[in-house]
Amino acid sequence: MADRTLRGSGLGAKSFEDETSVEFAPRQEIGFDCPLGHHFTKVFSEEAELPTLWECPRCGRESERSDGVPKVVKETKPQRTHWDMLRERRSIPELEELLAERIDTLRQKG
Repeated sequence: MADRTLRGSGLGAKSFEDETSVEFAPRQEIGFDCPLGHHFTKVFSEEAELPTLWECPRCGRESERSDGVPKVVKETKPQRTHWDMLRERRSIPELEELLAERIDTLRQKG
């Protein structure tokens, strides 16, 4: 059994395939500039939709692309509140009726 083991290799740690005749996907490097003066680059596929903002790896601030592409901020819907969800289910007259019933119930208990 000892003659069948591979000495000096960890399980799953290394690939024994070589990279000859392997064609990598086309890539592009995009630079980003942080408001604090940090510059860094990220590698993207040529087919990828390129972001206009990226978080700086040094300070965590929002960084813009250094090639002059203006930042695009996606529109976000405002967060729905409890009142918004309640108004989707009930009208104001229905809510006033429920409130009156609840007040009557509390007055009878107390």
